[in-house]
Amino acid sequence: MSTILVVDDEYLIADILSYALEDVGFAVETASNGQKALDFLKEKRVELVITDYMMPQLNGVELARRIREELQLQSLPLMLMSGAQAHEGRDNPDLFVAVFDKPFDIEQLIAKVKELVGAPELP
Repeated sequence: MSTILVVDDEYLIADILSYALEDVGFAVETASNGQKALDFLKEKRVELVITDYMMPQLNGVELARRIREELQLQSLPLMLMSGAQAHEGRDNPDLFVAVFDKPFDIEQLIAKVKELVGAPELP
């Protein structure tokens, strides 16, 4: 089963996204900021990271750069979701495989996740 890490300091958004991804069969973990995401990635393997831009400790671009510095994580796909700062992701195509503006269409986001990591296996 593919595991996705959702990184967002807005718990409501993280929960909504988590529930939507779990409903279609993905395993989801969450982190409330970039540093917690890095700590998580040192302990567990995930197939995709979906991160917000505006967060305490590390913003989405800083998080992506730190992930890319780790040899074993250089090919990990990263998606950025943001309100006013989505352009930061589009300006860094070397960091992000996709950028979604908030509010985002959940069906489009799920379709992109399936494209990147494959459709979840049904039980």
